[in-house]
Amino acid sequence: MLHHPYFPSFPLNQFVELFIYFDGIQHAHSIDRFLPNGDVEILIDFHDGPQFIYDNDTLKEIQACHHVWASGVRTEPITIPSGTDAAMMVISFKKGMAAPFFPFPMNEIRDSVVDADLVWGSDFVDIRERMLETKDINARFRMMEVFLVSKFASKKEVNPCVAFAVAEMSERPDEVNIARMNDRIGYSQKHFTEMFRKSVGVNPKSYLKIMRFQKAVRTIDGSTDIDWGRIAHECGFYDQAHFINDFKHFSGFTPEQYAKIRTNYQNYIPVG
Repeated sequence: MLHHPYFPSFPLNQFVELFIYFDGIQHAHSIDRFLPNGDVEILIDFHDGPQFIYDNDTLKEIQACHHVWASGVRTEPITIPSGTDAAMMVISFKKGMAAPFFPFPMNEIRDSVVDADLVWGSDFVDIRERMLETKDINARFRMMEVFLVSKFASKKEVNPCVAFAVAEMSERPDEVNIARMNDRIGYSQKHFTEMFRKSVGVNPKSYLKIMRFQKAVRTIDGSTDIDWGRIAHECGFYDQAHFINDFKHFSGFTPEQYAKIRTNYQNYIPVG
């Protein structure tokens, strides 16, 4: 079993959090529910067979993905293979930093998984074929890093106001007030909302809800003696009822149900 992270160097590390390569992982289950975390990813599958996305309720196959695909910011969970026997590389962008690598506004890929050839033509498929020529995982990482830097060298720009807002929401979701933050930024609410939506994929209010949900997930995962009222307050929810409703929307489970089935893989819940 191999699970290998790789952290790209400057300038790519301004935009990409890390690459992860995994191969030969074994799970007792075959299907996971992946929870919204505010991230955008590109996934490279080194096997030729399709990877499926499943209906959240029925677990029936609803989409097949081949070779390379992109996954946008999610406002609802997605049901995917557990990774058993897969050989894949995942490019995980820093929060709010994926836009320069896409040829369209990020809201167009919200809650969507799209084959790479529909986004970038054959470029990612071609680099995948070159990566398959070597078994050296570090060489594959370096090839992908060089490819991303060379292909997108002229486009690596992020709106500083959007970057500031994403950082505030990610680091202090319980403290952020959208109206006050908008006043600090200086744009009209309508203009900033549209700018944020195109750069990140969702509007600021929706992204803040995802970040508060993620803080709740981390808090639950790290707690043994759980006080639900305290968690709701510390994670920035208006009250416990809003906390429960938002948590169920993003995960499909109540907080109590999630606490009973949490796993060692944060944001991944076995469902089949």
